[in-house]
Amino acid sequence: MVVQPIGIDPPGDLPGTQESAQKRPLRIALISIYNHRMLRPSRPAPISEMSTIVPGEPLIAFKDVHIGFDEGEVLRGISFEVWPGETKVLLGESGSGKTLLMKMAAGLMRADAGRIRVMGHNVEEMPEHELLDFRRHLGFVFQEGALFDSMTVAENVAFRLREENVPDAEVHSRVLETLHFVEMESALDKYPAELSGGMRRRVSIARALVDRPPLVFYDSPTAGLDPVTSQTIITLILRGRDLQGVTSMLATHRVQDAFGLARFRFDQAADRVVRESNNGEQPAGQQNHHEDSGPTNILVLRDGTIYFEGAAEEMLQTSDDYLKTFLASAE
Repeated sequence: MVVQPIGIDPPGDLPGTQESAQKRPLRIALISIYNHRMLRPSRPAPISEMSTIVPGEPLIAFKDVHIGFDEGEVLRGISFEVWPGETKVLLGESGSGKTLLMKMAAGLMRADAGRIRVMGHNVEEMPEHELLDFRRHLGFVFQEGALFDSMTVAENVAFRLREENVPDAEVHSRVLETLHFVEMESALDKYPAELSGGMRRRVSIARALVDRPPLVFYDSPTAGLDPVTSQTIITLILRGRDLQGVTSMLATHRVQDAFGLARFRFDQAADRVVRESNNGEQPAGQQNHHEDSGPTNILVLRDGTIYFEGAAEEMLQTSDDYLKTFLASAE
């Protein structure tokens, strides 16, 4: 299998900008999820015990969620749903609350008011020891990768499995399988400092998928990457969605990412990315059920509220001045 860059047609002339690749990885968030000092069972609870995925019900549901800090309320009355197989792309200006939504869905931050239900659990009501087990069934891809500098690629990918006391033979086979999935098996013994930005992001995706989670959170997965490498990362996200049935929330500044996910799919038979015949729109009669490979939908945050939610093509055809300005000025 060869991961090929995909020809994403941006909705207009969108100049790309590259963020500094020298930012320090978000280690605190990673450690808060997999804290080896906390008590844990020898293996995580089976996914059937940690989730209740009911046909006809969303995998994630926010209802009238509020959260604020000393500077004031950041999110006000947020309500939306993410269905099994769906990719929900969170767009918005810096500080609009995109990453905050994912942190609340994972129980890393508590909402001030409202209800958040994820995989059959009311997250805001779960004590920390239950949240720790719950998070083991979630995948995380942090901005800039957040890999451990002192660990090799193989050790980084295996970290989660080691924390769960998975047998060595199984760890080895699953690490190889997942690194093959992202075409990084040749870098097993390399350290993050020896990898390019795109390669580090691939390893981060492998680490997120190695435990086969039903739900993955991507925090700016293409930030700071060149256009070709960004398209490769989007291809890998497409593979996870279309071959493994992964449901995901993805925060990004790049409208190109949203349109790439909406307009393309990974065809297993052809072993490559192909254009969606329906341009990413959900087929008629599927709006409430999402039985097939889920659609990509966009949620735009503005001033603490949901300004737009819908299909990528619907956003592209908008007559709204703010959305048109956002499209034209996006990275």
